[in-house]
Amino acid sequence: MNLVQKSSLIPMAVKLLLTMYVATLVPIYLEAYGPTNFLFFCDMALLLTLVAVWRESSLLVSAVSVGILLPQLLWALDFLSMVVGLPNTGMTNYMFQDSIPLHVRFLSFFHFWLPFLLIWLLRRTGYDRRGLPIWLFIAFTSLYICYFFMPAPPAPASDPALPVNINYVYGFSDQGVQKWMPEPMWFVLLQLMLVFLVFLPSHWALKRLYPAASKAGTEETMV
Repeated sequence: MNLVQKSSLIPMAVKLLLTMYVATLVPIYLEAYGPTNFLFFCDMALLLTLVAVWRESSLLVSAVSVGILLPQLLWALDFLSMVVGLPNTGMTNYMFQDSIPLHVRFLSFFHFWLPFLLIWLLRRTGYDRRGLPIWLFIAFTSLYICYFFMPAPPAPASDPALPVNINYVYGFSDQGVQKWMPEPMWFVLLQLMLVFLVFLPSHWALKRLYPAASKAGTEETMV
């Protein structure tokens, strides 16, 4: 009897294409926006997805999916609504701003296809429930860095591309700090909204929609 290892869960073509995309995006984003742009959940998710596909890690795929699957699907819907002339949330307005170079906006289109890639990856790797606490640690670390150390909106006229209000820690608008309530109260409310309206619902849905990771990993068969 010989032990035969099952084929890779993720095709090499997917790994190479994603690697080339990220290798192109990172230096261009650094030049256009600076390193703090990678504190955005979506940008961190893209980098983690690259690691996940090479490691074929259900844990990382699950963590990223808990964090950004719902927001990025909303991004995709908002983008389509803008294309047909029916503006919705405004979160994709920047994709239609001529002040941002076209090639930079083209690279930002990963927000559209990343959730669908994650859905495909989950079907292959399964869902690991430990992804929730992993993403909570990543997200809250980013939130506190952004709130205490990153600039509030609006961006300065001298550097209009500077990332401000990263992950909405000052409100939903990049034009100014929200005025509905005191800043600390908003920051607490934001964390509660993320946990109870995004992360936990995603976790509950994914663990019901996809097989447990232990049943989806690489197995050995007897020949």
